[in-house]
Amino acid sequence: MKKKEFCSFGKKIDHRLVTLGQSKKWLIEEVRARTGLYFDRSYLRKIEIGELSTPKIVQAICDVLGLSFQDDFTKRRDR
Repeated sequence: MKKKEFCSFGKKIDHRLVTLGQSKKWLIEEVRARTGLYFDRSYLRKIEIGELSTPKIVQAICDVLGLSFQDDFTKRRDR
């Protein structure tokens, strides 16, 4: 089974985590703390490949990583 490629937002998430020297586990914990919503590695993967784009989760990811919510979320919804 072929792995699905990251969408542009997923690539930004991955790149920013490397730049910050943080792990996906850290990001997941930060998003959970900010939103109080269920969020795990599988959920993050679905966002990275563009299968999900839950606004509160995407906003929290952008806030934690210092990414622009408007640009990324608008582009994803226009697909």
